[in-house]
Amino acid sequence: MLALTLGDKKKEFEKIVIAYQDKVYALSYQLTGNHADAQDLAQEVFVRAYLNLEKFRFEADLSTWLHRITVNLYLNSRRKNKKDNIAYSLDEPLLTEEGEITRDLATTGSDPQEVLADREKQSYIRQALDSLPPKYRAVLVLREFQGLSYEDIAKVLGCSLGTVKSRLNRARQALKEKVAELEEHSSQPKADKVPKVALKKSLGEGYSRP
Repeated sequence: MLALTLGDKKKEFEKIVIAYQDKVYALSYQLTGNHADAQDLAQEVFVRAYLNLEKFRFEADLSTWLHRITVNLYLNSRRKNKKDNIAYSLDEPLLTEEGEITRDLATTGSDPQEVLADREKQSYIRQALDSLPPKYRAVLVLREFQGLSYEDIAKVLGCSLGTVKSRLNRARQALKEKVAELEEHSSQPKADKVPKVALKKSLGEGYSRP
């Protein structure tokens, strides 16, 4: 693209921030699991975006570009801190300009035992997700939280479609095995499997997707 004047660059950048700040923050929060790290990550994303704005081709998808910056910065930060002590709380509300948005799973029945079972299942999934390596957590967030297609995930991660499918399958299998392990050590009856709908709801289906 043609070089932008400083004034044009600032105006273009302001438009990008207004249009995508909520989406970038939501993805940052989904990856890091807490507001402080999400704010730092989102801020760094827009710094990188501004510095590289002239390199971006506006005929490409801007959302995919920002997704890629966000995920790359997250993965790089995790490599620097292999302990990855971030707590991924799916119950903590998201702070927005309109107030707090909670992500508690709404129950459809009134049976207290069913409510307890649902919450227990969510707890297992949350704990299992916490234990996944960052690259697996990232691909699950992009697919389950953000609802990206395999093709878009490949663009974000800069890898082949086959790699995306393989990594996602491994991530899901690792999550399933960890959930089974947690259930085995629980006093509650062990479920045969983790329903896909339970996974999607616990991962925040319908929450802040682009």
